[in-house]
Amino acid sequence: RGKKRSSAERTAQKFLREKMEAAKWFIASIQQRRQTMMRVVRAIVDLQHEFFLYGPDQLKPMIYRDVAERIGMDISTVCRVVNGKYVQTDYGTFELKYFFSEKLHTASGEEVANKIVKAKIKEMIEEEDKKTPLSDDEISHRMHDAGYNIARRTVAKYREQLNIPVARLRRML
Repeated sequence: RGKKRSSAERTAQKFLREKMEAAKWFIASIQQRRQTMMRVVRAIVDLQHEFFLYGPDQLKPMIYRDVAERIGMDISTVCRVVNGKYVQTDYGTFELKYFFSEKLHTASGEEVANKIVKAKIKEMIEEEDKKTPLSDDEISHRMHDAGYNIARRTVAKYREQLNIPVARLRRML
């Protein structure tokens, strides 16, 4: 300790100090990312409470802004956090993006997630008579009867998103 340090020792000490600072910064970044992830997931669980208790039929409409406002972060941060992340539930494993969906209004004025409407359309098509498949207009009328205000064009859009062909291509002889 009383001896003067050589140039090589000073260089080595400086190198080690820089690497220790970089490692501390890296660990702090990981901790911050973890905290942000936990805040986002907790907000999703709070907003989609019924889903986690009763299943996918209870999915509520929710957009990135809802979570961003709840946790006090930017929408783009929430979008980046949920991208490519999954959560395991009692009802299966879902990508966090799954919990975000636009809303549609039912005849009673209730808001419902468009994923639920898509599931109803898919179910209707799976149960149709394959000799006389339902047209988009017929599906729209049946959805109205079930209490969902949905236009024929919206049925067509959702059917295409579900990769379901038009009625004439679904017809089986």
